[in-house]
Amino acid sequence: MQIEKIVLIQPAHQGRIWGKAAGSPYTLMRLASMVPSDIPIEIWDENLGPLNYARLNPRTLVGISSMTVTSEGAQTIATRARQRGSPVVVGGVHSTLVPDEVAPWADTVVVGEAYRTWLQIIQDCANDQLKPRYVDVEWASLDTLAPITDRVIKHVDEHRHYWTPSLEITRGCPRNCTFCTAVRVSGKIMRHRPVEQIVEEIARRRIKRFFLTDDNLGLNFHTDPAYIEKVFRALEPLPIRSWTTQTELIVAQYPDLIDLARRAHMDKFFIGFESINPENRRDLGGKTKGQVADVKRVVRAIHARGLNVVGLFVFGFDHDTVEVFEKTWQFIRESEFDGVSVTVLTPFPGTPQREQLIAQDRLLPNVPWSHYDTAHVAFRPALMTVEQLRAGYDWLCRQVYSPRQIATRGMRALGRYPLSQARAKAFSSFSTDIGYRNAYALRYR
Repeated sequence: MQIEKIVLIQPAHQGRIWGKAAGSPYTLMRLASMVPSDIPIEIWDENLGPLNYARLNPRTLVGISSMTVTSEGAQTIATRARQRGSPVVVGGVHSTLVPDEVAPWADTVVVGEAYRTWLQIIQDCANDQLKPRYVDVEWASLDTLAPITDRVIKHVDEHRHYWTPSLEITRGCPRNCTFCTAVRVSGKIMRHRPVEQIVEEIARRRIKRFFLTDDNLGLNFHTDPAYIEKVFRALEPLPIRSWTTQTELIVAQYPDLIDLARRAHMDKFFIGFESINPENRRDLGGKTKGQVADVKRVVRAIHARGLNVVGLFVFGFDHDTVEVFEKTWQFIRESEFDGVSVTVLTPFPGTPQREQLIAQDRLLPNVPWSHYDTAHVAFRPALMTVEQLRAGYDWLCRQVYSPRQIATRGMRALGRYPLSQARAKAFSSFSTDIGYRNAYALRYR
C-alpha cells in the first residue's frame, strides 16, 4: 500500500496534570525520527486529550507503544484504528513481555526495542508484506541511534504540552531484581550514548530541565566512571536548570562524581532502597541489602555534597509483615528524604516474581492490567492478608503525601541551594512528591 502517513500513539495513563502531561513521549519521538522524511509523521498522546480516529484511514500506518498498565487502553485504540482500516503495529514493554497476548488485537507485534526492525516494518507495510511479529532483542548500540529530528521536536512541542521532557544517556541494567522488568526489556549490558550526541540533543530541544529515563545511571559510577565524568563535564557549561536520575546506593562511594553531578546541574538521585527489611535482599538483585544503617549513611553522604535524595520503597515482599509500614514511616522521617515513592509490589509479566506467585497460586483473579500501576494489590502476600497490605499502604501514603509532609520535604530540598538559585530550583523541589501523590490518587479513579 502507499503509506499516506504514520501515526504513533501513546495510550493515556495519568492524563493532564494542571494543564500538561507529566513526561514527553520519548520513545515515540525516537521512532518518529527514523521515519523517512518523505512520509508525514504524527505523534498522538492520549494523555493530552481524546484521539481523532476520523483522521485515520487504510493508508495510515498506526504504531502504538504500551506499558502493561496501559495495555487495555492500547487494545481499545488498536481496535478503533483497525475499524478505520489502518494496519496497527503494537510495541513497547507489554508486547515485549507477553507478545502472544497482544497478537489477537494487533496486525503486528514488536518484541524488543524496534530500532533494528522499525524501518523494515515501514517497508514491509508499503509492500503489503507486513509480518505478524518482528523481534529485536539484540540490544542495538546507542551509538547508531538516529537523532531526534527537528520536525519531530516541532510537532511534539514539549515545552507547551509537558511538564518534564525525558532524556536518555544510558540503557540497560545488570541487576536482576525479581520484580523488575528492566533487565528483560533493556538487557543486562550497560549501553552508552556518545556524549557529543547528548549535548547536541539538549541544545536542539532547548530543554532546561529533564528526567533521565535510564534504568540505573548510578551503577555506571562503578562500572565506567570515566564515561560518567565525561558526561558531567559536558553538561556543566550548558544552560540547564535541573535534572534527575534513577540510581542505587553505590553512588555514595564516589564523592568526586557526586560533586561533578551537582556542577552538571543535577538536583536529585532517585534511589531504589526498596525495603528496609534485610530479609528481602534476595529479591533486590544485589543492589541493596536492606540495612537501615547503610541507607542513612548514603543519604547523609549525598546531602553533604549538596544533592537531594528521593527514596523509593516497595511493599509486599514475602518477608514483610504489617509492622513494615510503621517502621518505614519512622525511617523515612529519620532519614530526611527530599522526596518519597511508596509502591505496592506488582507481579509484572515476564518477571521471576510473577512466575513464583503463579506457581504458588497467589495471584488474585480478574485483576485488570490497568491495576498494574504499583498502587493496587494483585496477589496474596505471604505474611499478611490482602486487606492488610491495602490498608497499610493506604495509611502510609496518607502520611507520606500529606500537604504538610510534601511542603516540609520541598522546603528542605530547596534549602540546599543558594538563594540565587531558588527560583530555578523551586519546581523540582516540590514536583516529585506532588507527582507521586497524583499517581497514588489514580487508585481511586
